[in-house]
Amino acid sequence: MKININKLATAAVIGALYAALTMALAPISYGPLQFRVSEALCILPYFLPYTAWGLFFGCMVANLVSAAGILDIVFGSLATLVACACVGLCGMRGSGIKSKLLACLMPVIWNGLIVGATLTIAITGLNPLREVGAFALFAGEVALGELGVMFVIGLPLMIYLPKQKFFTDFVARH
Repeated sequence: MKININKLATAAVIGALYAALTMALAPISYGPLQFRVSEALCILPYFLPYTAWGLFFGCMVANLVSAAGILDIVFGSLATLVACACVGLCGMRGSGIKSKLLACLMPVIWNGLIVGATLTIAITGLNPLREVGAFALFAGEVALGELGVMFVIGLPLMIYLPKQKFFTDFVARH
């Protein structure tokens, strides 16, 4: 994928927006049951795959203030990158409702698993492979919050944005 200055600037703005939204809504953005409104931005790689990198760095910045520490900075951010890469792949493979639904599930699955394991270790000190019950609880809580964000905010945006001229013009230029 060829990156130009416009794509780099767009990815940076998206990343900054992710970080700002997450930190501004900190009481609901962190912890096992999180409702990270900023995660709705993870739909953008469906239309603009290069924004996955901006979201990765934005998540990294947002996780600097996470109580889960370095584990969340590294693995929470990687979860977002993997999820966004999968969202981008869904966008490349189709544009119908099934493709959009699958794209919205990617952050739910990846964050549930990776952030669930990260929180299991960071909060309890337990090994998620040995303490399956604790891991399942954390993974379920993260996935539940992610499910809410992606299907209450993300999916409607995925349907609404392509109908807007400003958005289609922007995507066409990038």
